[in-house]
Amino acid sequence: MMAEDDSVLEGLPPSAKLVYKVLEYDGPLTQKRIVEETMLSARTVRYALERLEDRGVVDEDIYFADARQSLYQLTREKESEDAAADADAEAA
Repeated sequence: MMAEDDSVLEGLPPSAKLVYKVLEYDGPLTQKRIVEETMLSARTVRYALERLEDRGVVDEDIYFADARQSLYQLTREKESEDAAADADAEAA
């Protein structure tokens, strides 16, 4: 699993890697919560999310509790790969 993460994150700035990891462990989150969790500036988080969206590893959805905000999470394909890898690891 770690090798897959490394290839997805290769060449990204450290801020994007941090945002990815926060979403991996705590997602889905709003941009505001990502700022709070990472202690990065809002501008840096926006930039990191743009880089991750460009790579196709993060999805932006409507946050129904407050439609002014978006909810960010790892793409469903990535989540299902992680779940399959976790299941394989538990079976071994």
